[in-house]
Amino acid sequence: MSITPITQDNRRQWLALILSAAAVITLDQISKALILSHIQLGETIPLIGEYLNITLSYNTGAAFGLLPQFGDIFLLVAMVMTVGVFLFYHRIPAGYWIERFALGLVLGGALGNALDRLEHGHVIDWVHVRIPNIVSNVSNFADHAIVIGMIALFIKLWRVKEPTPSDNQHSELPN
Repeated sequence: MSITPITQDNRRQWLALILSAAAVITLDQISKALILSHIQLGETIPLIGEYLNITLSYNTGAAFGLLPQFGDIFLLVAMVMTVGVFLFYHRIPAGYWIERFALGLVLGGALGNALDRLEHGHVIDWVHVRIPNIVSNVSNFADHAIVIGMIALFIKLWRVKEPTPSDNQHSELPN
């Protein structure tokens, strides 16, 4: 497999990935630093009644507190995913900006949480969403970026029309 170098022609395509990932990492890390400097572990600040709060929590697991015993594995997954995105990103056809932006969200979210694991040994969560008798979850911007990016990728892939044999016949006809 050859790696396509970054050229003048594809620089904008790479910028979509880099800038969206950098924006997520920046927002995520700044918000976590602010929360850590102003709130004690377990402290809750109500924002919207009992439905949305700021609550400082430490998470050794995956997004939304899943599988807390696998923290080191999630760090490894984030690193492998990062390498994979950079190796295969050049294969996304020109014009697929939603896919590029979505991958940037996923990459930024994974790296934001990986930075926490490396620095603190756990992920800093603080966005506490609660729907009484249904769900109570503490997460962070990185988790939300991963989820939004994955939903966008899923929707785009789900809506892609499969080429039919008649599409292939028309594309092979001379102009």
